[in-house]
Amino acid sequence: MPLRSYKPTSPGLRGMTRSTFEEITTREAYKPLLEPQKRPSGRNNAGRLTVRHRGGGEKQHYRRIDFKRDKHGVPARLATIEYDPNRSARIGLLHYRDGDKRYMLLPHGLRVGDVVLAGPTAEARVGNALPISNIPLGTTIHNIELVPGRGGQIVRSAGAAAQLLAKEGEFAQVRMPSGEVRRLSVKCMATVGQVSNLDHENQNLGKAGRARHLGQRPEVRGVAMTPRDHPHGGGEGKSPTGMPPKTPWGKPAMGYRTRRAKTTGRLIVRSRHRK
Repeated sequence: MPLRSYKPTSPGLRGMTRSTFEEITTREAYKPLLEPQKRPSGRNNAGRLTVRHRGGGEKQHYRRIDFKRDKHGVPARLATIEYDPNRSARIGLLHYRDGDKRYMLLPHGLRVGDVVLAGPTAEARVGNALPISNIPLGTTIHNIELVPGRGGQIVRSAGAAAQLLAKEGEFAQVRMPSGEVRRLSVKCMATVGQVSNLDHENQNLGKAGRARHLGQRPEVRGVAMTPRDHPHGGGEGKSPTGMPPKTPWGKPAMGYRTRRAKTTGRLIVRSRHRK
């Protein structure tokens, strides 16, 4: 899935790179698995703005993805590889032997016509989903459950992959893409392989218009504002912030610890924050 660059016939094209989409096999989505969705534009259920710099963008339909992979023992053939505007990874349409059709997150290396299987009896190869207890140590996995039966919740973005390090009793140790080592129940399901679209992180939007198409609105630097609008504002000419970075409301801009979940904190073997 390489990237394509453009001749600099305009300032916006000079640095722009985008996917070649050569792995995509169809432009038409499977309509029974589409849902209409309304863009929240960064607002909560009360209509208040809770996330800034969101809004606009192209209208999109949501694709229902089978994160649970709970059709155990039924072989499925990968029929099409499609673009999903709601996520960075590619998706694939599975045609099950019993006639059912579902979308799955596409693993890297899976091709149209390949057969995948889910369940405890499945072989540990790319695209198959099975419990962690049945996956060999050292295997690369993604779309991992945190609670058995709830469906994959972590390691789902483009190019992401975790590694199974150890198994001991009821728990297994998995190294996340962030470097965190976490204990998970061996009953949790995971899909073998790495998520597709590895070059997603190397793309350059090139111009502000592409950001607007994605629903990203402009950001203004705090140092360019007045003191009443931002803690970094004010001063004559270009001036330093004079403080650790802050949000417009005075909170630490680089984040601060908010984790209070003591029950799940005990499952973290090695923190991703540790040097």
